[in-house]
Amino acid sequence: MRILIVRLGALGDVVHAIPVAAALRRAFPSARIDWLVSAKHREILDLVTVIDRRLVINDRTDARGGSSLLAAVRELRAAHYDVVLDLQGLIKSALLARSSGAERVIGFASRYAREALARLFYTEAYDPGRGGIYDPRETRHVVTINLALLETLGITAVTPEFPVEAVQSAAAARAARDVGGRYALLNPGAAWPNKRWPPQRFGALAAAIKQRIGLMSIVLWGPGEQLLAEEVVAASDEAAVVSPPTTVADLVALARGAAVMVSGDTGPTHIASAVGTPIVGLYGPTRPSRNGPLTPKDVAVSRDATCQCHHLRRCVRDRMCLLDIEVDEVIAAVGTVLTTGD
Repeated sequence: MRILIVRLGALGDVVHAIPVAAALRRAFPSARIDWLVSAKHREILDLVTVIDRRLVINDRTDARGGSSLLAAVRELRAAHYDVVLDLQGLIKSALLARSSGAERVIGFASRYAREALARLFYTEAYDPGRGGIYDPRETRHVVTINLALLETLGITAVTPEFPVEAVQSAAAARAARDVGGRYALLNPGAAWPNKRWPPQRFGALAAAIKQRIGLMSIVLWGPGEQLLAEEVVAASDEAAVVSPPTTVADLVALARGAAVMVSGDTGPTHIASAVGTPIVGLYGPTRPSRNGPLTPKDVAVSRDATCQCHHLRRCVRDRMCLLDIEVDEVIAAVGTVLTTGD
């Protein structure tokens, strides 16, 4: 059997789809399992051990490498897939899936697709059976919903697995040495401004972690976020350091070595959760029940119940809901996570 997963991005969404590949490998050990991904987000898939081939498409102006759309379609058709699973739910991803020529092109029903018209390109649509992708009545985690799509292939009752390879990282080793070994990992950045807790509060949190728990903090940053990380360090009373520039592999290594990570709903958070890092997640415009850490030991400090800007990149109110989360509440959550993990 030849199977293709279509999940182009974003980083956190790609991570949340990895258990689908793991479940397919368990169910069909001899199958060929490929993945179509955007060039911007292929790095994490290089560490996923159950995938045979990564088909990389250059579908963004800020991406490097990968095939053009036309070349990608030619590659898809040449592979002669039996089944294609579209986990993205966009018209673009659905069209690419259908362009493969596979006999079975499976995606979510319209109310669970990100763009309802994507349904037109599927030969089969799976309806998870609740309100819809952004409906507040839908309280299942996105990983659980993704895995439910596999019921169309006879795969049920799946425990999520994240087969992400452990790699050596000189950057992670150097950062750990700089803080004396054990550390907290802080991630103040996010693609959505609405998901960013203020850097001054992250700095105060780092100071509290050092004073009360005895841990230094390493502050992560991605493209365009170095100044943000430096603001956190400047506000930390020398309790934090800025991480070196990191690849996704470096991030995986840093996360594996962290005693705890504090972050909003972002790709690095989901990578850390996937590799078992204890998490304190900060949530407001997205629901932790759907996008939060997966283990009961983790803690989500959330204002999603009062947020008026669900799933909006920018807050449209006078005061964004994350500002209602104070440092004392987060440091208490850090203590809880570390105590539970011991």
